[in-house]
Amino acid sequence: MTDEELSAWVDGELPEAERPRIEAWLRAHPEDAARARRWADDRDALRARLGPIADEPVPALLRATVWRGAGLPRWAMAASAAGLLLLGGLAGGGAVWQWQRYPVQVVATAPQGWVQRAAFAHAVYAPEPRHAVEVKAQEEHLARWLTRRIETPVKLFDLRAQGFELVGGRLLPDGPGKSAQLMYQDAQGLRVTVYLRKPEKDVDAAFRFERQGELGLFYWIEEGCAYALVGALPRETLLALAQAIYQQREVAPPAGTAAGPR
Repeated sequence: MTDEELSAWVDGELPEAERPRIEAWLRAHPEDAARARRWADDRDALRARLGPIADEPVPALLRATVWRGAGLPRWAMAASAAGLLLLGGLAGGGAVWQWQRYPVQVVATAPQGWVQRAAFAHAVYAPEPRHAVEVKAQEEHLARWLTRRIETPVKLFDLRAQGFELVGGRLLPDGPGKSAQLMYQDAQGLRVTVYLRKPEKDVDAAFRFERQGELGLFYWIEEGCAYALVGALPRETLLALAQAIYQQREVAPPAGTAAGPR
């Protein structure tokens, strides 16, 4: 039983001939049945709470503010108008962290525009049970396709040692360019995303941490690529994942060249 099938059953989108098979599965698997009930309860609660205002026009002041957003693409601004502004204005704590041999500063600061877009993309796709990714991990062309589209090498990071399997990835609009999102999931179904893009000129490359509620972000720029790791996980878990990504991305120096701080 896949999450896609279960979600389609909850939403009444399965062909009638498929429903008996799903219902027989749920009778034999009470944990999945309980999960489906929770999804249905969430759906009904959202409809009851937001249904009366779903068709109301966006207030003029909010609409004007959102559509003047600082370089956000139209999809992200629309998500903001729908309520995802709650994920904006991230604030972080300060510290100094030695990552491998490179000193990297982690400081409190307003997030850069591309980091906000990484948070929006995570909020939109991480909860999606059926269409979380555009290309699944099993499709061999995933890395090549994303590399060509965002014009910077995309590596499919191996995070199995940290308990996360690659689900797949997708291409996203990103200001004037494009970005890639890789999605990973652990055994409990918790998801993290890695947002990759070609950095703009004169962008701060320092390693930073931001948090808003349960959502945490580590982001940095290294070897001509900007990274943002996003997830509703403890900081220590995200840090271990970010370190694994960093170590796998690191490029060995040419033969005869001593490695050292840059």
